[in-house]
Formats: sequence, C-alpha cells, structure tokens
Amino acid sequence: MRKKVLAVLLAGTMALAMGACGQGNGTETSGTGESSSGETDSTETDSETGETADEGEEVELTVFAAASLTETLTDISELYKEEHPEVSLVFNFDSSGTLKTQIQEGAVCDLFISAGQTQMDQMDSTADPSVNTEGLDLVLEDSRIDILENKVVLCVSDSSVPLETFDDMAAALKEGTILLGMGNSDVPVGQYTRKILEYYGLDEEKLAADGLISYGSNVKEVTTQVSEGAVDCGVIYCTDAYSAGLTASDYATPEMCGQVIYPAAVMKNSRHPEEAQAFLDFLQTDPCMEIFEQVGFSRVEEG
Repeated sequence: MRKKVLAVLLAGTMALAMGACGQGNGTETSGTGESSSGETDSTETDSETGETADEGEEVELTVFAAASLTETLTDISELYKEEHPEVSLVFNFDSSGTLKTQIQEGAVCDLFISAGQTQMDQMDSTADPSVNTEGLDLVLEDSRIDILENKVVLCVSDSSVPLETFDDMAAALKEGTILLGMGNSDVPVGQYTRKILEYYGLDEEKLAADGLISYGSNVKEVTTQVSEGAVDCGVIYCTDAYSAGLTASDYATPEMCGQVIYPAAVMKNSRHPEEAQAFLDFLQTDPCMEIFEQVGFSRVEEG
C-alpha cells in the first residue's frame, strides 16, 4: 500500500514539473520575439535598426536629387510604383550644393543624385582630400556610380540683343550690353558657367560688380529668369531648356567646362540601404534611360 502511495505522489510531482517547464519555454519564446512556430518576428527589430523591412511592409524611400531631375524622376516614380507598390518614394529636389549641406547636417537621405561630382566627392571618403576637405564619410561603399550625362547650353530670352552663340555672349559681356543669368557658386550649373567665363577670359566678380550677372539658387531659377525675360540669356542644362520649352542656342564644349556627369550613391545613414540600391539599379534600366534620353540626358559611356 505504501508503495502505491509513493508511486502516485511521484507521478504527480513529475506532471507538475513538466507543466512548469512548458510555461517557462513559452515565456522565453515570447520574450525573444519568436512566433509559436519558432520563426523570428523581426518587425520590431527592423523598425529600430533600420534594416530591410519585412516582405509586404511599406517602405518610405527618401531620394535627394538635383533640381534638373524633377520631371524625369517624377515620371519614373510612377513606373517604379507599379512594380514595387510597397515602396513609397519621397523626393527632395534642389541644388546639389544645398542637398549636400542638408545631408551633412543630418537630414535623412537614402539615395543622393548630384548634378556634379564635386558635391558627391565632398562626402566620399575615397575622394581626393583636396575636395573632401572635411574628411566626410557619408557615401555607402561600392554604391557610387556615374549614372547620367547632361549638356550645358546657352538659352536666349526675347531680348533685342542679337545672341546666338557663347562667342556672342562673351563679346556682349565684354561690351557690358547684356544681363546674364547663372547659378550660384555652390550650384553645379553655376560652376560650369564660371568655367565658361574663364574660358573666354572674363572676370566673374567684375561682371557681377558691374551688374551684368543675375544669380539663381538652382538651375530652375535661372531657367525661369530666361523664360520670363528677366535676363537676356542664361546658362542652363539642355534638359531644363527642354522642360521649359526653351530653345538651346548653343552647346558648351568639353573644352569650355568639361563633362556634366551626374553621380548617384546610397548614403551611409540610409534607413533602407537595400531598397535604395534596388531603386538605383532600376534607374539604370532601359525603360528609365528612355525617359532620361527624351529630355536630353544620355548614358555615361564606360571606359
């Protein structure tokens, strides 16, 4: 009889122990973010670390892009939305210099597309220290690529001054008979214009002091000055001339201002680096390049 009582007590004790053990495993599973099937639920972790979101979860991708890309990227975003409805593209269009400053000051940016190499170099740790003077390291390694080439053009307003070429512009500036629209010194199109003035032996500071230059904070402002007749002529990109319905009177040669190359790169502070890279890859596909080429951009030739 005593043996039977001991057997019953032992069986009860083992049942209680197994129940407690099962409850302990359930608490640990919940605490580590695992589901009942043992698979990790990473939604909370992703939102905190900025890693790639779960499949089906909407991602907001912030793209900083030169103002001259406004129309083309807006069109391309519609194509991308059709293929990737889970990605919401948010664009910040402005001069490359302004965008670079915003990124440097901590603005959230997943992908940066500049209208000039200088602004990208100033944030790239692999760039020449004479350009990246602050030693910034904001560009994600191996993501940078030269994506597009543009052209610098001369556009003439409905001015009574006869102008057709850059030679005409230079001669008129020397005579002091025209008002030229150009970008500020921190704007790529302004930097290209400065090189053109130097090519013709013109002193920008003297021209500005003589009231012969009207500045714009980005290429869109210069384009508007020409469209509204606020200046006699302006130096802009052929893509902006196309978008504004302006005729390019002359094209700057590489000897005048070099090539106009647009670099793009994923930023190190990107919350969604994989999605940013995926969109950058998409921009290099044939359908996107067709949209770029329609307004005057061209592919950057390798070599």
